[in-house]
Amino acid sequence: MKSWITKTVVILSFVSFFTDIASEMLYPVMPIYLKSIGFTALLIGVLEGLAEAVAGLSKGYFGNLSDRLGKRTIFIKTGYSLSAVSKPMLAVFTYPLWIFFARTLDRLGKGVRTSARDAILSDESQAETKGRVFGFHRALDTLGAFIGPIAALVYLSFFPDDYVSLFYLAFIPGILSISLTFFIKERKLEQKPSVTKTGFFAFLKYWKYSSAEYKKLVIGLFFFSLINSSDVFLLLMIKYLGYSDGEVIFTYIFYNLIYSVFSFPVGIIADKIGLRKIFIFGLILFATVYGGMTFHPSYYVILSLFFLYGIYASATESIGKAWITNISERKDTATAIGFFTGLSSVFTLIASILAGFLWNVFSPSVTFGFSSVGAILLIIYFLTFIKTKVVQKY
Repeated sequence: MKSWITKTVVILSFVSFFTDIASEMLYPVMPIYLKSIGFTALLIGVLEGLAEAVAGLSKGYFGNLSDRLGKRTIFIKTGYSLSAVSKPMLAVFTYPLWIFFARTLDRLGKGVRTSARDAILSDESQAETKGRVFGFHRALDTLGAFIGPIAALVYLSFFPDDYVSLFYLAFIPGILSISLTFFIKERKLEQKPSVTKTGFFAFLKYWKYSSAEYKKLVIGLFFFSLINSSDVFLLLMIKYLGYSDGEVIFTYIFYNLIYSVFSFPVGIIADKIGLRKIFIFGLILFATVYGGMTFHPSYYVILSLFFLYGIYASATESIGKAWITNISERKDTATAIGFFTGLSSVFTLIASILAGFLWNVFSPSVTFGFSSVGAILLIIYFLTFIKTKVVQKY
């Protein structure tokens, strides 16, 4: 078996690392900045919803385009460049349409690059090393998400309310990520993908050509997306329970640290005992965390739950993608990932709307209880109907 760690895997991981530093530097201040330039809560919601919808659906289109052209790096370079350039654009003008354009450009960059990047990670690994390769990448990616908010908080402690300069500073790690993309090598694709038609929604035809194993797995993952609302609701719950903004931000940073630390070792364990077992373990943790939040826990209990939540994330997000690549043909890897991530974004949007509805009409506890029960049902589905079967050959 060849070494699991390759130069390309390392470069791609550091590209994501610097990109997440740039993105997460702005995460804690984005709502505050938008409000300071006149955005209402409704307008912020519309902005984020539109941006995420663009990112999600474009993953499917550009994933299939990557397979059809037999190219990966052009999408990676373009995607990371769009996201990097969008950061300073947010500070140049404060007109709502310009902010919409810049924010959408950022998320479009994510849509352009994600499927092609994950396809390269798949190509650089074997069936028995998928967990650690995707876990290593996720570890560095999330480490950037840990460092970014800290950098922003440190800067703002010295220069309070200087949000505009922060947007320009975020361009620096963005430039570093773009520079690294020029060192990425890709393997030539010899076979044509199953879906050869053009069109923005042509990737949806992949469902017809996908294997039964892929269909059963993706159905389960889509259901999970439907019960897994935005992490914003977890942070809102902390605020709802009366804790300070500082405690909310600290909890978010703590979660990203745990997520980063555990992603790689969890990936190694997944390669040894199976992706399916680790994913189900992640679902058990998810059900535990959301169930625990229904009881209005103390702050120290919340930190304990977010510790588990970080491990849950490391056991599901990258593991799910690794699992998908193992049961998809190599010629369709980007399309298979794009199909899932593209439609998953739609279900996630519905999940957040549903969570908000349950929160407002009933109570926050009902919101989290709904997700916890849904996760338990999903565990039963995975134990009953999903088996591990490798399709890709290496």
